[in-house]
Amino acid sequence: MRAFDLYYWPVPFRGQFLRAILAFADARWAEHDADDIAALMDEAPAEQPIGFMGPPVLVDRERDFALSQMPAIALYLGERLNLLPDSPEGRALTAKVANDANDVIDELTLDGGRDMWTQEKWDAFVPRLQKWLQIFEDLGKRKGLSADAGFLLGTRAPGVADIITSTLWSTMADHFPKIADLAEHSAPAIWGLSRRLQQTPALVALKRKSAADFGEAYCGGDIETSLRKVAG
Repeated sequence: MRAFDLYYWPVPFRGQFLRAILAFADARWAEHDADDIAALMDEAPAEQPIGFMGPPVLVDRERDFALSQMPAIALYLGERLNLLPDSPEGRALTAKVANDANDVIDELTLDGGRDMWTQEKWDAFVPRLQKWLQIFEDLGKRKGLSADAGFLLGTRAPGVADIITSTLWSTMADHFPKIADLAEHSAPAIWGLSRRLQQTPALVALKRKSAADFGEAYCGGDIETSLRKVAG
């Protein structure tokens, strides 16, 4: 029997962080198709599992609890599945990483496609994307992370912060070769962590399933088309 229901579009974008956490913890979950999500979005907040504007939404069936917003869900799953650091500092840094990842993909898609990429816009954005990589790199290095060993927050085992970081940069890199090159050269420790974690059996299986389910899609729509022209 599944423990969770996840409502998110059939692309490896914002919801992929949550899929990766669930997969890494060997949790059982069911996903709902775009028609189910659209129908739920049309409901009044009082009729929804929790009031929300857009997915992701997670329903914990065992606890009869629903939550929206990716960072909030990530932290909840970390608590629920024992994937958070013990210290309040480590938990706060995990929240920072989840919110940073959310910001990165918002910037990468120009706030969900409010505008489209041109070569000039992309060239101006590359230094900012490089700074994002350095922000993750600096956090890891302060905690002893190297390309070959360690985890983002200096923990003995990977947790939500590592899963989100690996999913963020590896998914982008898999879809956009220029981002892969930038990550490898600008943030070698983060690149190494991302690749190491993606070799775990659970995340290998998720990547294969995502490729089968979503094809080459990343975020979808015209914004992905414009992004592929400048970062592909």
